[in-house]
Amino acid sequence: MGTRTPLDTPLGQLHLVADGGALAAIHWSDAPPDLPLDPDVLPEARGQIAAYFDGRLTRFDLALAPGGTPFQQEVWRALRHIPQGQTRSYGEIAAAIGRPKGAQAVGQANGANPIPIVIPCHRVVANDGGIGGFSGGLDIKRRLLAHEGAPFEPEQPRLL
Repeated sequence: MGTRTPLDTPLGQLHLVADGGALAAIHWSDAPPDLPLDPDVLPEARGQIAAYFDGRLTRFDLALAPGGTPFQQEVWRALRHIPQGQTRSYGEIAAAIGRPKGAQAVGQANGANPIPIVIPCHRVVANDGGIGGFSGGLDIKRRLLAHEGAPFEPEQPRLL
């Protein structure tokens, strides 16, 4: 990975990480200290994420370079097909990728997603409609789902 750039959002400051001109990761306020700061990198990603938070963008069209296993990549591709304002369960994602008994593995891949928001892991909820987990914390997941108008049961216990 090459450089990072900060981006102020309604959720706080995010750090976008570039790899060869593509978005490779988004970190919450804790920036990777070993990556050099470049405020001019990833202008398209910064613009699209800002438009998302302003309510002007519902689908990202960016060059992405998330590092992960082939299974994780498969899960992350499936996540990009969940429309804004909708959710899917871990089990539904597992079935969609041809692994109907793989809900727990989907949950693990979901949690390892290096590009949250753009690869919308926040749109995946527990099979019972409960909110499930999220790498950025459940408060941020609730805020993202509310921002998108997506249905979820915020107080259900977490069941895969």
